[in-house]
Amino acid sequence: MILHRYVVINRRDVIQPAFDALLGIADQVPAVDLAAAAERAKEIVMGHRQMSARDALHLAVMEHHGIERILSFDSGFDGFPGITRLS
Repeated sequence: MILHRYVVINRRDVIQPAFDALLGIADQVPAVDLAAAAERAKEIVMGHRQMSARDALHLAVMEHHGIERILSFDSGFDGFPGITRLS
């Protein structure tokens, strides 16, 4: 998540440019049903011990919207059924 990463590294100044760049290439930004996503993310981390909570939340939202590919350098997505990581 853009917000998480740039807050962690204390680079709030680049949050807006990062959002602008992302929205410039994204076809759509899906809505998130927080309760359903959190429940599914919990199931994912319980079944995949190597999976981070943040990655599980991304996967839960992707599943909900039928998204099968993710553009990421994060190898945590590798091997998850039905997901292809593009880097």
